[in-house]
Amino acid sequence: MQFGIFTVGDVTTDPTTGVTPTENERIKAILTIAQKAEEVGLDVFALGEHHNEPFIPSSPTTMLGYVAAKTENILLSTSTTLITTNDPVKIAEDYAMLQHIADGRLDLMMGRGNTGPVYPWFGKDIRQGIPLALENYALLHRLWTEHTVDWEGQFRTPLQGFTSTPRPLDGVAPFVWHGSIRSPEIAEQAAYYGDGFFANHIFWPKEHFQRLIAFYRQRFEHYGHGRADQAYVGLGGQVFMAKNSQDAVNQFRPYFDNAPVYGHGPSLEDFTEQTPLTVGSPQQVIDRTLTFRESFGDYQRQLFLMDHAGLPLKTVLEQLDMLGELVVPVLRKELDAKRPAHVPDGPTHASQIERMRALEAAQAAEVQDADATALEEVSA
Repeated sequence: MQFGIFTVGDVTTDPTTGVTPTENERIKAILTIAQKAEEVGLDVFALGEHHNEPFIPSSPTTMLGYVAAKTENILLSTSTTLITTNDPVKIAEDYAMLQHIADGRLDLMMGRGNTGPVYPWFGKDIRQGIPLALENYALLHRLWTEHTVDWEGQFRTPLQGFTSTPRPLDGVAPFVWHGSIRSPEIAEQAAYYGDGFFANHIFWPKEHFQRLIAFYRQRFEHYGHGRADQAYVGLGGQVFMAKNSQDAVNQFRPYFDNAPVYGHGPSLEDFTEQTPLTVGSPQQVIDRTLTFRESFGDYQRQLFLMDHAGLPLKTVLEQLDMLGELVVPVLRKELDAKRPAHVPDGPTHASQIERMRALEAAQAAEVQDADATALEEVSA
């Protein structure tokens, strides 16, 4: 089981002080937070991609490349790579390069984003969001798994005899999660390729995501990648902690009330009841997170949002200390003990190499069996 944090990189005024960080301060804070995540023993740090205010991570590869150089163990990920508005060729090359720099400590989460104006800024039509996501990833997958690619599609110029460079490390592409909060087509895509499905269920009730995840698991098995409960599932979440639960509520309320996206909307109490947001003691965070397995089955990755809404860096670092010391060790022990042996751990570069070798061995065995059958038929 992998535990980590993700950031959307918002630049938001602290409602308790009226101070707004500069873009430079926010960028440097995110880099500090990423290194702190490794220090406290988390498994994953994930960074979003945005091209609109108030968000600043417009170049995830640049920031993750820096983090790769400053860390040794933590897995680096995007918490959305915009598969719709980025050129798949550029994604293939940029993230293969980053995979080499990070010595394999890299995976991606593909998504369409939730900001309509981004599409025309990059010459795309938001009405083609799903077709763009499907076609662009089909090309990206081929660029990473085939050395020489001929390609003709609807949304980009054709390719003839093209090889993206560098090639993926050890011949194994970065693991891909397909993120979606509403689209069964994306769950189907993840299942078709045997990739992961990430449900960032931080805004809506769990019942909506239960249907999406169940559909993904069913289709994962349909395509022959394993049993439904062996599919790769990741979940999002949000937490804010204090030793005393009422202190946590009092401290977090002004940030919640003024947060981008959901600020000035539902009350903190209503939102925590309807979504996975947990504001309280570390034990309350543990108890709430353990219910995710009851709702969605065994899963491989849990990411928490902890640095948004204007929370000062000092507070975020204190939150990470509590997460790493008091929460994650308990969650890891409890969830790993309950996970059946046939359900895979969270994906890593090493596990993907093993998966590739097992697939190659199975394919070789099929060829050998077919040859033996043909020989028997000839002999008869």
